Formats: sequence, structure tokens, C-alpha cells
Amino acid sequence: MPHLIEVAFKGNRKEFYTWELDEAPPLKAAVIVDADRGEDLGHVHSVGELAVKRCAGCSHGCGSAPPARKAVRLAVPAELRQARDVRAQDDGARRKAAERVRAHGLGMKLTDAEWQWDRKKLTFYFTADKRVDFRNLVRDLAALFRARIELKQIGVRDEAKRLDGIGRCGRQYCSASWLPELRPVNLGVAKDQRLSLNPTQISGACGRLMCCLRYEHEFYVQSRKRFPKEGKIVVTSLGEEKVVSNDIFHERVTLRGPEGEARVVELAALKREIATAAGGMPVIEEIDEPNGVDTEDLSGTPADTAPDEDVSAAARRAQQPRPKERPARRQPTAPRTAPPAPPAQQPPAPPAAAPEASAATPAPGRRRRGRRGGRRGRGGGNQGNDGNPGSSQGGSEP
Repeated sequence: MPHLIEVAFKGNRKEFYTWELDEAPPLKAAVIVDADRGEDLGHVHSVGELAVKRCAGCSHGCGSAPPARKAVRLAVPAELRQARDVRAQDDGARRKAAERVRAHGLGMKLTDAEWQWDRKKLTFYFTADKRVDFRNLVRDLAALFRARIELKQIGVRDEAKRLDGIGRCGRQYCSASWLPELRPVNLGVAKDQRLSLNPTQISGACGRLMCCLRYEHEFYVQSRKRFPKEGKIVVTSLGEEKVVSNDIFHERVTLRGPEGEARVVELAALKREIATAAGGMPVIEEIDEPNGVDTEDLSGTPADTAPDEDVSAAARRAQQPRPKERPARRQPTAPRTAPPAPPAQQPPAPPAAAPEASAATPAPGRRRRGRRGGRRGRGGGNQGNDGNPGSSQGGSEP
């Protein structure tokens, strides 16, 4: 079966090819491969299982399908000398093309130029803030170099990958050395790691956020799931406290009480305090036994615990007796009637109006009130026509 190999070219450009010979080529060996309308020269980057794994996971891989192009043969010394001569002409081609870009007034920056090994194709890589119409430029470059011209727009991170360099860590760029894919990085990644949110302090040579910010991001996310959220109010043995900060490396939590005092607690101890406060289980410390009380029985019901024992605040709250429930009000079996009013002392009525007054006297169970300002239970001239005492309307009969 043909071997799968990964070949690297100038600017960390890599592609996969099939090798149909019996033995796979050694690593870093120069090989001639099929290219667009010709042949190109590259160096073997990976073979075997590593090449299969990278082909399935890299952005330039072919997945499960076999590569469409083949590696022809190993390069001979004369072909290597030709490749070095061609590489020496790349910088001159980029400078000539940059002059033509300025002549056309295009808003683009030529980053790199790459001749194909057989000089049948010339590829220019450029960066631009927006889309550029370079059709007239391509015609001028094709007439100038007498070759097939290809222009490729790339991003600033791809530009740093092609040009390579040394980062602030003192090592080669990760994108140019080993990073298989340039994944997006945003400020949320730096926020999860409690880093500075100033982009100038966490940006790389390309001006974008550093790729290494993603390396430990999953570790921070998984570790913070075990800690309480910062700013949350938790109930501990000292009452309600606010979570100020979390130290995921030392397994510590900083809490602040209602009066402003701060304390640092181990994560395991904090979880025990929260569980104790939520469950109401007493926290037993050293307890004196004046009356020969067995301390093993103190973890029972709250009624068995002496009032002078040293227990936590949560246990004391749990031991407080609950207020007695108010008994339900019984519904009366029969309708309640108003008790009869005490018989009011009737004032003496005039002789002529005695029969009518006695006939109009209200029932003892109903008592009528006079108007505001009238007098009750008074007779004489203040008795009205309706015979009710305390009425101030009308006059008395003769």
C-alpha cells in the first residue's frame, strides 16, 4: 500500500502526498512532488502513524480521503542546488511586485513571494484590511515575470507563521514551529485565567492575542467548577460570608464577613462548613464532662444536649425550640346570634303619647343609633315621631 507523507515547503506551508515506493522516505529528506502544472521541491515533515494523525486533525489535512497528489522521487544534489537558486530570487520578486502595487495605488502589503521549483508559478502572499481588486496588477506581474501569477490574501497571524521569529518567551513562534492550527483567541480566555485585559500586554508579534493563552484554558475552566463563584454569599459556621477570590493552585478561598473581616479557608474545610450549616449537624469540639455525660451521645437529638455545651452557631439555631403552632379555629356548628341587649331604661313619656310610644318601642335585639350629635336614652321633647329614643327630628305630640 502507498505511504502517507507530509511535506513542508517555504513559509511553513505543508501538504500531504502519497509515496508509492516500498520504503517510506526518511524525515527531512528532500523530495520532488507533483505541483500545479509542474513539480516542486520540499522536505519530509512526518511519515507513518504521525502523518495519518496529522492528516485527520490539521487544517491542511485531507481527512479520511487519500491525497490527490503524489511524491515522485527523492531529490538529487543538482536539484537541491537549483532549489537554493530559486529561493534566492524570491526576495527580488517581492520587491518588484511591491513597486507595481504602489504604482496601482492598492491598499495591500506584500508579505512574501515564493517561486515554484520549476519556475512555472510565482505566488505572492499579502495582507489587507479589506477586499482588493488586483486584476490589473496580476496582468502586469504576469508580463513582468513571464510565469503564472497567484495572489493569496492571508491574516496577520498567518503572516507571522510564514515569516517566523522569536517570541517574548525566548522561543520560536508556536505557529511556525509545531502548532498545527491557529485557533481563535479572545479576551474571555484571558479573563478566565485572571490575566491582564490590556491587549498590549497579552499580544504577540502579530498584534493579536498570543496563541499560548489557549493552552491552559481548559484546566482553568475545569478547576473553577470545584470552587464557589466569586461574589456569591455562602452560609458557613460563622454565618453568611461573601466569596472574594479563589486560589485554584493552593486550593484556598478568601471570604469576607458582614462586618468586613476577611479570612482564608481551605476548599475542603469550606465545603464541610457549608454542609454542616445546611444540614444542621453540630460541630463538636472538646466538651467538659462535669456530670459524667458521655460525649458520644451528644450527637443525638437537640433535646439531649445540655444548654452549656460548646456547639456551633448553626447547631444552636437548630436546637432552639420551635414556636407552638396555633390551634385551628373551630367552626361553629350553629349560627351565632347576637346576645340580647340589656333593657334600656325608658324615659317617662307624656300621658297622651304613652300608647303610641309603647307600641313603637324597638325589639330588645335591635338597637338603633341616633344621628351624630343626638342624645341616646333621653326622653321628653327630643323624642321623634317614630318613637325611637335619641331621634332629634320632628316634635312631640301634644
